[in-house]
Amino acid sequence: MEERMPAHQSRLACSHLLTSSDGPPRLIGSRCRNCGEVYFAAGEGCTSCRSTSMDSFDIGREGILWSWTIQSFLPKAPYNSGETEADFKPYGVGYVEMPSGVKIESRLSVADSAKLKIGMSMTLAVEPYGKTPDGEGIFTFVFVPTQQTMEGTDNG
Repeated sequence: MEERMPAHQSRLACSHLLTSSDGPPRLIGSRCRNCGEVYFAAGEGCTSCRSTSMDSFDIGREGILWSWTIQSFLPKAPYNSGETEADFKPYGVGYVEMPSGVKIESRLSVADSAKLKIGMSMTLAVEPYGKTPDGEGIFTFVFVPTQQTMEGTDNG
């Protein structure tokens, strides 16, 4: 499944964290010019060596599931997906370790514990997150089990 970001990036809850100029969405962060430390989200300074010489860094779109849980109750503010207690649906949340070593906290497309396993390959995607007061969709990034992404199935 070749995923592209929605045409209206203004409806993307986290547009400063993603790029899609050359195809599927990819996470962007920063890397210290002095010591090579990688950050997500992008930072203006390095906490490792204290340098302020930072470059934009393509973190990529594929990683390994490092840890996960199922969010089974509506989070408190400032979380705002437009859901209420009555229509809230549990979702997966986890840390995905990217090739650079940085771990990304993210929603997961899967909320079934039988389909999630530490060490499984994950791929970045964009999915609906909520709605504006006018009813327009708001999107965010999520990680999908790579097998599901490649086959378009839910075999996790």
